[in-house]
Parts: sequence; structure tokens; C-alpha cells
Amino acid sequence: MKIIVCIKQVPDTTNVKMNPETNTLIRDGVVSIINPFDAYAIEEGVRLREKYRGEVIAISMGPPQVEESLRDALSLGVDNAYLLTDIAFAGADTLATGYTLAAGIKKLGGADIIILGRQAMDGDTGQVGPSVGENLGIPHITNVKKIEQIDKDGTIIVERLLEGGYLRLKTKLPVLLTVVKEINEPRLPTIKAKMLARKKEIVSWDSNNLDIETDRIGLSGSPTQVIKIFTPPKTTKGKFYQGNVKTSVASFLKDIQNAGIQFIKKESKIKNGTN
Repeated sequence: MKIIVCIKQVPDTTNVKMNPETNTLIRDGVVSIINPFDAYAIEEGVRLREKYRGEVIAISMGPPQVEESLRDALSLGVDNAYLLTDIAFAGADTLATGYTLAAGIKKLGGADIIILGRQAMDGDTGQVGPSVGENLGIPHITNVKKIEQIDKDGTIIVERLLEGGYLRLKTKLPVLLTVVKEINEPRLPTIKAKMLARKKEIVSWDSNNLDIETDRIGLSGSPTQVIKIFTPPKTTKGKFYQGNVKTSVASFLKDIQNAGIQFIKKESKIKNGTN
């Protein structure tokens, strides 16, 4: 079985800061990590390989430093890693990113199963997975919480997470899945695995290596434009009500009503000792 996992390198959210003058993210000196949801995708890919045998390939699009995250993926059990890196890819939105990743997957000869995290924590759109699936022309299922079974005829049954439960779906391979954190518990890399990952070759491809239309990649292929990024202002102002409880409560209720919030008084009737 051939499994491809698409990963993204994102800034560690615990260290993210904003430039108050430009309203953009300050990336200098910020530690980058594998997108947390993608860690579950990697783990699921490795588990499938362990169960059905085959190969797990990690692929990512971004600047050269993304190689570090790909090496982390190798240390977690991925067999081979590929990086799509080119200045022409810069500024890509989810549409252009999905198109470029699909082009890389096509160059790899496709896969039986393609896995992504449900969304990237720096964008939270959840659009790249379905975009890749559409560009490849294969079925795609989002928010997968469990891969129930894969039959010899290529039938796969999964459970898709819903707000109040899950939906059981069946389709045929090849398929693209985006997974949620409920699907597994990612393993930690061993020291030996980290050392071996440092020695492995990561293949880099630019736009010249892919069969793509240049007007569909990077900024020129991105209809979505981010005008400004900013941190919402924090509201720390509050009012304390002190003194007599009855007077304080009455004052509080009056302020709430002045703010446009209405209360509906509901009386409780007791009959036969029960509400």
C-alpha cells in the first residue's frame, strides 16, 4: 500500500507575536513545528503501513527550512520525504496550495491513500485537503475519526466525526482523508530514529520539476488575498459592585438592561411537592 501524508510547517503558537506597525506576524526567531493535526495524519499513515505493509511518503510545500519538519516526519516513521520549494510558490492561498500539492502527488505516481490533518492551525480553513482531492479527481472524506477497515478489493470504510456522533462511509481506493485528533495518539520519536532522519535525503522539486500551469500557483494563482492580520484588542475594563447586596444586584441588573440585554422572568410553580 502506498500512503502519502501532506504536512505543513507552522509557527509555534505559544511564541507568535504581531508587529503593531505592520499588523503582520513576526516570524524571526519563532520556532516552527509540524502542524499539530498533521502529526495525527503521520501517525495514521505509519499505522496503516505497519498493518498493510507498503510505503509512507511525506510531502510539503514551502521554503527550504520546511526540510526540518520533514526530517521530524522521517523520525516518526515516514519512509521518504519530498519538498516542493520555489519562490514561485510564495503567497499561495488554499486553492493554489491544493493545486501545487496535487501536482507533486501526481509526480510521485499518486497513492492508495492520501492523508492530511483536518486543518492548519495558522489558517484554520480546512480547505487544502478537499482541494487536493478535487485536483486529483479522487474521493475525499473530511474529519475522519477512524479507519474501520480496508478490504482486498480496495473498499475502505471510515467513520467521519459529526457534532453529535459520527457518519459511517464507504468508498473505493484511491481516496484522500483529512483526520481529526480522535483518530489516534501520535508516537514520540526515538533518539535512534532522529539520528537516522538526519542522514536521509529529502528530495526537493521546484516548479520546473512539476507539470503545472504557472498562472495557478503562488500569488498569481491565488484569488484570496489577506489584506491585514491583527490581534483583537483586549478588553480589561470592568465594574465592581460593592456594598449592600440588594442595592448592588439592582444596580447590576439596571446596567445590563441599559446595555440592551433583556431578562425574561420565569416563575416556577410547585404542585404536589414536585416542580
